[in-house]
Amino acid sequence: MDQSLLLIAVDLVAIAILVFGLYFPRHRRRDLVVAYLTVNVGVLAVALVLGQTAVGAGLGLGLFGVLSIIRLRSREIEQHEVAYYFAALALGLIGGLVGTATWLAIGLMTLVLAVLAIGDHPALFRRSRQQTVVLDQAIADERELTARLEQVLGGRVLRVRIEQLDLVDDTTTVDVRYEAPRPGTKRSDAAASITSQLGAAAGRRDLRDVAAFETASAAEVTR
Repeated sequence: MDQSLLLIAVDLVAIAILVFGLYFPRHRRRDLVVAYLTVNVGVLAVALVLGQTAVGAGLGLGLFGVLSIIRLRSREIEQHEVAYYFAALALGLIGGLVGTATWLAIGLMTLVLAVLAIGDHPALFRRSRQQTVVLDQAIADERELTARLEQVLGGRVLRVRIEQLDLVDDTTTVDVRYEAPRPGTKRSDAAASITSQLGAAAGRRDLRDVAAFETASAAEVTR
């Protein structure tokens, strides 16, 4: 029994590090703090009860599978938040099914926390961004689209996928992966060149529109 209490204490320390040391300082979403704590403690309690019965670890793993496919429809969660859900579940199951505070159990809990600490560290790929952008122009040419996105986002576009090209409303919806510029740096010369070319082309179109309007107005006055 003392070993079980020690393992419960280790699990509570682990989930506290996960929630208050890793997740909340990085993502600042309060509602998921309650969810992670409750999921961990609830799974720990159920796993401890299962460990005292004859059903064994098979039912515990089945419980993990059932919980892992639960989708909370009240609000969408991001992929990194799903990873924290799995970590909270794993910590609870390790603490409940092992039953004794062995070095293996403590090492596995530490491994879960270490993977999250490294994989979700803000310094890892800090300049990589992903956005769904709706442009107020239907652009089918990939080069022109890339230049327009670099002008809007101010970074180097790495990958573009057109999700919707609306020729009626003249809009383009794209999923873009890009690299944000370093603080204090200017946009690249290539992006600036392409942007200036697009601006010049737009200026020429505007001048043609103005000239056409003036010609039509003069013809109307003549009549």
